[in-house]
Amino acid sequence: MTTKIVIIDDHQLFREGVKRILDFESSFEVVAEGDDGSEAVNLVEQYNPDVVIMDINMPNVNGVEATRQLIEKFPDSKVIILSIHDDENYVQHALKTGATGYLLKEMDADALIEAVKVVADGGSYLHPKVTHNLVKEYRRLAVEEVGGGDGYVQQVEIRRPLHLLTRRECEVLQLLADGKSNRGIGESLFISEKTVKNHVSNILQKMNVNDRTQAVVVAIKNGWVEVK
Repeated sequence: MTTKIVIIDDHQLFREGVKRILDFESSFEVVAEGDDGSEAVNLVEQYNPDVVIMDINMPNVNGVEATRQLIEKFPDSKVIILSIHDDENYVQHALKTGATGYLLKEMDADALIEAVKVVADGGSYLHPKVTHNLVKEYRRLAVEEVGGGDGYVQQVEIRRPLHLLTRRECEVLQLLADGKSNRGIGESLFISEKTVKNHVSNILQKMNVNDRTQAVVVAIKNGWVEVK
């Protein structure tokens, strides 16, 4: 099955770079390009893509507003936001508007390809650095709620979910929480990216979650991983 993609970014050179990366995947087809968020609705209506890759900063209609308009007219649209901002406020705003992916422009080619595949399959994908920042913010708020802030640090006993996952899968889950990409996990554990992908797939299935971000959130809530 071919995954049809629309790219909307006002920087032509960057847009061409993204298209070139996507063209390496035989199952991907970039069906249209635009340089402003105002084109989003018309392009989706005309080409019916599986995924829209949308820059967050554009001169007339920015990516977040364009996503809002798009989801309002086509609720099933799947949008990946491209951004230079890793601040959780930007991320949360984009997700609340309806985006199902958020990538930093410092991403590598593998992250872009993986994000498109995950989002096209109905999951959500956050850049590993963004995931880590959100996890840290979640942890900070949880500590304040329990301890009342004022420098109070809650001591949490980490209980690895060995009743659910293998020891290796527990290691992979921790590295996901640390914000590592598949490549970074592979380098840390001296295993191939393909093996990492298999471990991640097993983790998602065993934890009954749709994507790695949900897996990390569940792990944090249950005290299965450290937040560094």
